[in-house]
Amino acid sequence: LKLTYARTYSSPEHTPSTMKLSLALLAATAASSASAFTVGPKAFDVGARRSSIALNASRNRQKIASRTQWAEARGYTEDAVAAETVEAGLLTNEEGLSYVKLVHPDTGASSEVYLYGGVVTSYIDGEGTEFIAVRPDAKMDGSKPISGGLSHCWPQFGPGEIQQHGFARNVEWTVKSMTDTSVELEMAPSDYTKEMWDKEFLCTFTVTLEDDQLSTKMFVENKGEEAFDFQAALHSYFTVSALDNLEIAGSFEGKEFLNKLAGDGGEMQTEDRSSITIGEEYDRVYTGVNDPVLNDKGTGKTLSVLNTAGWEDTVIWNPYGDEGMGYNNFVCVESVKFDPVSLDGGASWTGDMALKPGTLE
Repeated sequence: LKLTYARTYSSPEHTPSTMKLSLALLAATAASSASAFTVGPKAFDVGARRSSIALNASRNRQKIASRTQWAEARGYTEDAVAAETVEAGLLTNEEGLSYVKLVHPDTGASSEVYLYGGVVTSYIDGEGTEFIAVRPDAKMDGSKPISGGLSHCWPQFGPGEIQQHGFARNVEWTVKSMTDTSVELEMAPSDYTKEMWDKEFLCTFTVTLEDDQLSTKMFVENKGEEAFDFQAALHSYFTVSALDNLEIAGSFEGKEFLNKLAGDGGEMQTEDRSSITIGEEYDRVYTGVNDPVLNDKGTGKTLSVLNTAGWEDTVIWNPYGDEGMGYNNFVCVESVKFDPVSLDGGASWTGDMALKPGTLE
């Protein structure tokens, strides 16, 4: 078995223009109007979105009351509740990038999903623990792919015929539908993508905030008549209190993996450990392993990466010693389909992955 795999950190030479969106936060008094915004030609229908916002605004008092009850049960003061209450919706960061905020009405858990790259950049459980990392050197202005989150590598993983890791992470996805706890994003061919990969595809990425986990679904369709091949990965960055506190469990023992940093250009090795600890730079492709669990004794939390469809392999990566990247507070445990998928015309492929927090025993 011979696998090739490499990483670069250079920006793509071309990034499509960023969609400008702004939406005023709905106030605790259930404000009845939304700010105007402009979108690109492939964006969702503005009128429909405004109608949805108006309907949702009427439910604000009920939602805020639920969140207030949840917060007060945990000892927060009334002033703190008012300050911390954040509504779900379509928002814009300080750099001008649009993102969707998901908030669970019962648990207070939240998630943030950026349209640029279709990347999930935050998942905070009901106890306030953040599980998804964004590197301190990340650019959040659309000038390059966001370094962090659950970043898409599609239709290529690593180097190959097109740019490193493909183009899904540096194009603007559009909102197909959304609620307070779920968003469905879509990526279709554009002039930019056709210049490097002229295939008739449609990608849909759905993120759902459940009461006890964050679920994701990557759905790839071949809309043409000719078959095409692709690779896929969620280049997932997860927070850790410190690498010394981290252990990654799973079915690693006895499995072959590509150690990219060994020998001259990498070599195949066999893992003799049942759990992985990181004390050096890591870039390893574990084929046939898709059940990793992150155990962090610093936070007392676990995070199970539940790959239930499509994602067959795991990549573990960490730039050990690189302070600029914040190496000691994150690890990449990536959900991967390393061997290319051949998709006939009219066929589809699904990658299901969920993040389920737990308590370390």
